[in-house]
Amino acid sequence: MRSLPLPLALTVRLAPVAVLATAGWALSSGPDTSPAAKDKTPPETTNRSASAPATQAATKTYATAPAPCGALAGKTVTSLVPGAKAAGKEIPSTDTEVRRTCSWNALKGYDYRWLDVSFEVMETDEAAQKSYKERVADRSGGGDVPGLGDSAYSVVNLTTEDKQQTREGTVLIRAANALVMITYNGSDFESKKAPGTTEINKGAIKAAKEAVAALQDGQG
Repeated sequence: MRSLPLPLALTVRLAPVAVLATAGWALSSGPDTSPAAKDKTPPETTNRSASAPATQAATKTYATAPAPCGALAGKTVTSLVPGAKAAGKEIPSTDTEVRRTCSWNALKGYDYRWLDVSFEVMETDEAAQKSYKERVADRSGGGDVPGLGDSAYSVVNLTTEDKQQTREGTVLIRAANALVMITYNGSDFESKKAPGTTEINKGAIKAAKEAVAALQDGQG
């Protein structure tokens, strides 16, 4: 296998629980007009409500990012990236507890494939949802992928550089407070053409399903 320049740059990549304090008061059917009632001191409600707990820390579904290079079955890797080693190569991260990415790429004959699997864990579901929406907005032209995580989006784009076509599929998934991102692309360096949209999209979604399953299996 000979190394070639990458056809595309690697694309590297929220609800506090409110505690409600309630207090019950027993009320008579009418006002107490007896003389003793005038001497009664009203109950202290201010101190009681102030001492009640207001909030507690939210529990994260996913505490850390799983090992990305073990997220896909070996046969999946070799079918999507012919000629690649199933072990993959993890990309250095500034914080592996939060963000991890594994990459596979290979050239077989003139046919080139590149696959990335990335996991990113955020503090809350709301933060993950916000980031998910922002990233989807930056990738127009795709569509939702039903039944994958809490929400999933897939898009395929074609680029041409020096007459060489490259087709890249991206699948972005939000699962609770985690984001999973798949990048899958390919080129044919003999014909200068790119693989079809369906091939790239199906391959990216297949990898995405296994990656989400790996995230869920590593929960806790």
